[in-house]
Amino acid sequence: MKKILFLLVIMLTVSCQEEPQPTADLIIENATIYSVDDAFSKATAIAVKDGKIIFMGSQEELAKQNLIASKTVDASGKFMYPGLIDAHCHFYRLGQQVQRVDLVETKSYQEVLDKIQEFQKANNKAFIIGRGWDQNDWEIKEYPTNKELNELFPDTPVAITRIDGHAMIVNETALKMAGIDTNTSFSGGDIEQKEGKLTGILVDNPMKLVRDIFPVASVEEDIKALMDAQDINFSYGITTVDDAGLMRSTIELIDSLQQAKVLKMKVYAMISNTPENLDYYLNKGIVKTDRLNVRSVKFYADGALGSRGAAMKESYSDRQDHFGALLSSVEDIEGIAKRIAATDYQMNTHAIGDSANYVVLKTYKDLLSGQKNRRWRVEHAQIVDPADFDLFDEENILPSVQPTHATSDMYWAEDRVGEERIKGAYAYKKLLQQSKMLALGTDYPVEQVNPFLTFYAAVSRKDTSGYPDNGFLADQALSREEALRGMTIWAAYSNFEEKEKGSLEIGKAADFILLDQDLMTVEVEKIPQMKVRATYSNGELVYAAK
Repeated sequence: MKKILFLLVIMLTVSCQEEPQPTADLIIENATIYSVDDAFSKATAIAVKDGKIIFMGSQEELAKQNLIASKTVDASGKFMYPGLIDAHCHFYRLGQQVQRVDLVETKSYQEVLDKIQEFQKANNKAFIIGRGWDQNDWEIKEYPTNKELNELFPDTPVAITRIDGHAMIVNETALKMAGIDTNTSFSGGDIEQKEGKLTGILVDNPMKLVRDIFPVASVEEDIKALMDAQDINFSYGITTVDDAGLMRSTIELIDSLQQAKVLKMKVYAMISNTPENLDYYLNKGIVKTDRLNVRSVKFYADGALGSRGAAMKESYSDRQDHFGALLSSVEDIEGIAKRIAATDYQMNTHAIGDSANYVVLKTYKDLLSGQKNRRWRVEHAQIVDPADFDLFDEENILPSVQPTHATSDMYWAEDRVGEERIKGAYAYKKLLQQSKMLALGTDYPVEQVNPFLTFYAAVSRKDTSGYPDNGFLADQALSREEALRGMTIWAAYSNFEEKEKGSLEIGKAADFILLDQDLMTVEVEKIPQMKVRATYSNGELVYAAK
């Protein structure tokens, strides 16, 4: 009897005890928090546990939660937004570029040559590789020849790529190593000749012949490239990157570094369109972890407008009888698309010219008719015939665009396509109206990594000097809310990830950034200078401004 009474006392004592106090790993309070949920609601406090958001609300509501937090941050005067998603970039290539000649913003070919010489003096590379020149920024807006490169580097191969990645100038040594001469056959691009001699200019597909002889990077060099790229992106508040074209070896290295908790950047990896990649991944199926998502194929339909490689329905306005070119035949495009359509993979196709956009849109439309929620993407969707906009739809065909392309190209774009076709160019508002969402990215290192330049270009349609006064094709500007959605929740949607990131809501990943100024209200001319104060990924502080 005594034992029974003793057990009853114990049970009553336990039942009368209070429930254990709820805990959080992190609480951030007194901030202005933009959730970017459906209602675009705001809050002042957020709590995180195990990398997920467990509370969003006011200070008063937070007090009622009675949470004990391992760490509490008073963010008074700070503004919080979801971690930014760059929907189209080249993350790995950015890291590689740190180890190569940087030719961005060179104002003449002579400056290009000077920078190459300075780089080689400091690094003594066996193969000089660089990127970033743009003849449209020079006084003489024409492709150079390799004459000076041959004189400066008679024994060292040199290959430097135009900023858009669709043209390259190489010296004679590199041409010989790649087996390129005046009789080399090619399709989709150009091996430029003048008076029966090679100039060293390669456009689009023939560039692969030179890339194939690039020295293979060591694992250590690749790891450094990825880590360097991560540091740059976190400093700008980017927590997810859509890398537009990766090989299996790089994807597997990314996965291994993520699993080892060394690489914390979240990567939406588009596999490069190679037979080996397609055979492996389309058979394997979707690869998904907490930080890696492999479920799409990057395909190139044409080249770039700046190098006149974009495929146009009518000839270029500034070069008669030149139409650019598709980089694959229509039959090949349809064949690859049909193969991808038979899987769960998404097809993300680079399309710049109005002809390329039509071919891609028509192929998508025909193949996906009757299907749902495929979310195939048109990357860039840069020049679209007005008659073809209605081929986009919110169910299966989505645009993925880069606003700084408009403000980088606006000085010469109309010269290329004329006053009529420019009306369907960089038409972000029209694309949004048609597809109900718009994924925004940078295409770095073609453009700068800075996402505030993306936001600024989207809403102002001006360069950082304020030109032009009324904005370039200003009727195609986005609102601030639309631009922010394009860099967060709509980008997540284009990756099939809207249920796990892209907005600050309970149950989603605790990816967010803190700013000193309000992106929604600050004077528009101040946006390009905005700085990130802190970046969090899964609730972990991964960047803090000094």
